[in-house]
Amino acid sequence: MLELFTPATSLASLAAASFLAATLVPLSSEAALFGVLRLHPELAWPAIAVATAGNTAGGLTSYLIGRFLATKRPLARVATVRRWGAPALVLAWLPLAGDALCVAAGWLKVNWAAVAAFSAAGRFARYWLIAQGALW
Repeated sequence: MLELFTPATSLASLAAASFLAATLVPLSSEAALFGVLRLHPELAWPAIAVATAGNTAGGLTSYLIGRFLATKRPLARVATVRRWGAPALVLAWLPLAGDALCVAAGWLKVNWAAVAAFSAAGRFARYWLIAQGALW
């Protein structure tokens, strides 16, 4: 059964899980990364990169939802994003609160490149720590 999890299919599955986990789909991208690294420890850096990219892309999807479906109703995390701006998105990896931060950033029309950069930095740090645990 483990022969189904080649390096290529493992990274593709990780990309999908990471993307979906950054939306409202209840998946654990951390568990997916941990599993890939336990099966293929030689893929540490590619797996961290794939997980970071997929999760950041999922967060930007939430950003777009906030940007294009914004209403006049206040959002829960708007005050945080309004106060701190794009750097608040370094916490976009947090469960539930991170999704709200991404939507709030879109709602406030924060620069998407800054959102992507800060979001990716926080997500990379999280995945790097998980990789250290998986490879220890």
